[in-house]
Amino acid sequence: MDRINELTKMQAEEEKLLIAKLEDKIKFCKTRKRPNVTDFLDPAEQFTISNYLKQNKLNDVNYMFFGGYDDSERKILSLEPKDIEWSGLEQASKNSLRVIRIILPKELWGTFEHKTYLGALMKLGLDRRKIGDIIVKGNGADIIIVSSIEDFLLKELNNLTRFQKSNISSHDIEELEYVAPEKKKYTINVPSMRLDAIVGELARCSRSEATKYLAEERVFVDFKLELRGTKEIKSNQFITIRGKGRFKILDINTTRKGRFSVEVEK
Repeated sequence: MDRINELTKMQAEEEKLLIAKLEDKIKFCKTRKRPNVTDFLDPAEQFTISNYLKQNKLNDVNYMFFGGYDDSERKILSLEPKDIEWSGLEQASKNSLRVIRIILPKELWGTFEHKTYLGALMKLGLDRRKIGDIIVKGNGADIIIVSSIEDFLLKELNNLTRFQKSNISSHDIEELEYVAPEKKKYTINVPSMRLDAIVGELARCSRSEATKYLAEERVFVDFKLELRGTKEIKSNQFITIRGKGRFKILDINTTRKGRFSVEVEK
C-alpha cells in the first residue's frame, strides 16, 4: 500500500508540473500572438494534457498533437492563437521536426535494436524530450527529432564507434520512412473487468502471475504505471504489459453466465 500511495503522489506532482508548463506555453502563445510548440510528450503526458484541454476549453487558442505520422507514440503539442489571420498549426508542427536517417554498413544490417539507437543518443548527452519515435528498419533507422538538435546530431553521430561507417543524413519530416505494424483484433472472456483478470488473459497467464506483473511494475493503464489489480477497466482504455505488448480495450459485453466478453486490439 505504501508503494501505491507513493506512486499516486508522485504521478500527481508530475501532472501538476506538466500542466504548469503547458499553461506557460499557452500564455506565451496568446500574449505574443504567435504559434508555440512543446518538446516531445510521451503517451502518459499526452493523455494528461488532452484531459486538461478538454476540461478547460480554450476559446482563443487552437492546438494539435503531432509526431510525424499517424501512429506515432511520442508527439509535440503545437499551439496557435485563433485570432491570427492564418492557420499554420500543421506547418508549424512539420517545421519543428526533422528526420535523422542512419544507414548502416551492410555487415550490420538487422543487428541494431531500438535501444541501440536510443542508447547512442543518450550517450551524446541529449535530453530525451528532444527525441521522438525511432523507426528501426532492416538497414538502419529513421529518428524523429526537434529541429534544434539537427546540426548537433549530424556533427556528432559519426563520432560514435557504432556509427563511424554509417551514412547519416537529415530529411524533412514528410520524407519519413514508416510502415504501420499489423493490428490484431480478438476477443477474451473474463469473470470481471478487474485489471488483474484482464492482464491474466492478455498475457495468457494465471491470476497469480498477473499479480506478479503488477508488483514488478510492468503494467500500465492509459500509459500510466498501475499497481492495483482491483482497478476496473473500461472500454477505450489502453493496457500495456512490458514484454507482452500494448492492447486497446474495445467493446465490452456481458454473457448469459455473467462473464464479460471483451474485444481487444493488439
